[in-house]
Amino acid sequence: MIGLGTIINTAGIVIGGLAGILFGKLLKESHQESLKMTCGISAMFIGTAGAMEGMLTINDGVISSGQAMLITLCLSLGTMIGEIIDIEHYLEKFGEWLKLKTGNAKDNMFVNAFVTASLTVCIGAMAIVGAIQDGITGNWSVLATKAILDFIIIMVMTSSLGKGCIFSAIPVLVFEGMITILASFLKPVMTDLAMDYLSLVGSILIFCVGLNLVWGKKIKVANMLPAIVFAVIAAFL
Repeated sequence: MIGLGTIINTAGIVIGGLAGILFGKLLKESHQESLKMTCGISAMFIGTAGAMEGMLTINDGVISSGQAMLITLCLSLGTMIGEIIDIEHYLEKFGEWLKLKTGNAKDNMFVNAFVTASLTVCIGAMAIVGAIQDGITGNWSVLATKAILDFIIIMVMTSSLGKGCIFSAIPVLVFEGMITILASFLKPVMTDLAMDYLSLVGSILIFCVGLNLVWGKKIKVANMLPAIVFAVIAAFL
């Protein structure tokens, strides 16, 4: 059964998207472009902060970095698997199907908005930790917090990228819903170290989403998603 936290998070995204549509109508095209750049820069800084938190340590006032090999192996192996499967292609095909079924065939930005927003709100430790907590203990507070963050993110993204962002609620509903249902099986796997590694690699993927927003789509971030799985596996090696 899908948990209350997942429903709250999904609702937050939908409401944020609707608010973004209303807000976006008040903005000129140049304003929307500036807002898109702002979203990209914000994502890059969020991703950088998360990655640095996982890579940097302070001992006796000396800053040192690590996990370079972990990041390289996880991203390399994950991207190779993702390219073979071509996850990006299937995500875009689903976006194209949604565009037609929702009467947005003339919206050229729809698929890009859907893919970009979906990656932004699905990648991250909060979605996994919150869904597991919701499934095991019924504690949906983490997902409720994420709902507030996603409301703001999707509202801003919808204002600049378009209504395709609203439909990122679908992958979130499926992703978090499945984790909630399988929570009892996933909890032993998602140790503190596994979550740290997942957060580190996930932050790098969020940074890549930001790069695409600022400089146009240059990185197939969806094809890098298996890197998160390898990050969890690495915690047990």
